[in-house]
Amino acid sequence: MTSALPVPRSGWPTLLLLLSGTFMVVLDFFIVNVALPSIQHDLKASDSAVQLVVAGYGLANAAGLITGGRLGDLFGRRRMFMLGLLLFTLASAACGLAQGTTTLIAARIMQGLAGALLQPQVLAMLGLVFTGEARAKAFGAYGVALGLAAALGQLVGGLLIHADFAQLGWRMCFLINLPIGLAGLLFGLRFIPPFAPEARSRLDVPGALWVALALAAVLWPLVEGRQQGWPLWSVLTLIVALPLIAGLALHQRRLEQRGGNPLIAPALFRLPAFVIGLGVTLAFFAGNASFYFVLALYLQQILGLEALASGLVFTVLAVGFFATSMTAKKLAARLGPQTIAIGALLLAAGHGLMIAVVLTHPGSGAVAWLLPVLCLQGAGLGMIIAPLMSAVLASVPAAHAGVAAGVASTVQQVGNSLGVALIGILFYAGWTEPRLAFVASTVYLLLLALAVAALFQRLQCAPQPAEASCAA
Repeated sequence: MTSALPVPRSGWPTLLLLLSGTFMVVLDFFIVNVALPSIQHDLKASDSAVQLVVAGYGLANAAGLITGGRLGDLFGRRRMFMLGLLLFTLASAACGLAQGTTTLIAARIMQGLAGALLQPQVLAMLGLVFTGEARAKAFGAYGVALGLAAALGQLVGGLLIHADFAQLGWRMCFLINLPIGLAGLLFGLRFIPPFAPEARSRLDVPGALWVALALAAVLWPLVEGRQQGWPLWSVLTLIVALPLIAGLALHQRRLEQRGGNPLIAPALFRLPAFVIGLGVTLAFFAGNASFYFVLALYLQQILGLEALASGLVFTVLAVGFFATSMTAKKLAARLGPQTIAIGALLLAAGHGLMIAVVLTHPGSGAVAWLLPVLCLQGAGLGMIIAPLMSAVLASVPAAHAGVAAGVASTVQQVGNSLGVALIGILFYAGWTEPRLAFVASTVYLLLLALAVAALFQRLQCAPQPAEASCAA
């Protein structure tokens, strides 16, 4: 059983501290994009080195999430959160002080691994520290933090570089993490309750290596293969990923049969609600990342908008997102457990309307028609992101909360990479008319949104640990 000190009378300090960690990890994925030209010029970096600054962080983060979650189960979630926060802060300092690309890439990989240690503890602790109505609010705030970090990443990076504080330029994109991390370390011991380890056993080191290799074999070609035109190595690496995944599953099953403690407990995948929830997560994030990617291409390459004008159009999407995210409690009270399915249907309707606008308004005049459509799509996104992780983890026993959160976060990362890769293939598939390429891509997004709604209906009907399934 989990043991923890009572949560402070006001849970907001605890919530803010937990979310600050997630915010930093997500922000650092996006903030670096706007700094890449300055980094390349200042450090005289090659194109491949600059790509590794981005890809090294994302791959290290994705490869370590499941192991990070299991470490929280074994050694205590607050302890692993604080360790991850400390390492992330130190790695951020190393990034900001790097004098060469090798040092910067190594520090970015360390950042990704530290984030992988930190992130699963946040999701697991939100579900354990908060209960009832407070838990719904906490997961709603988690969704808002994810959206803010993604939406503000490039804006914050641009402002920091433009301000050129103490002539630090791009380095401030990393050094800005220091005061946040130090504040988290200072107040974390006071406001985050300590959790006793859920299990006393050794870490499944071979399982951790299997996971890292399998995820690298999946994500590396998805990230780099599309950009390089799908060379032979990317296809072969994806093929190699299949036996690696099979080997991981076999290792975990054999370890369980011998009475050991596998990294990913096979019992998790005997929980129908959790498995279906992972399917919802994969479909949603494959569509979400694809949507941002293809919309940016449409606005700038087809409609000819400048980067700033394109960014302003994206703010309309953010308005709809925040409107539903911030009213998640009222929406849940009114709509009940169908909030995610209804949000997915709103998103699908928005994609359908966008197809109609693109086909009927071929020029820049489409922007005015797109604004209300984007607001509708943002509202749908806000209704899904906030409660999704809570729904996915609801059926997971406390002993596996950390690794389950790591698995869910990993599926999210895989969904992001897979979605962008697939829609990139579709968008650049040799269409002679760019608008038709965008329409075809939006049809794909519409189908994914409908898949999220259908899968969530199955999630609602999946049997829970002590409950019967819903009526057919």
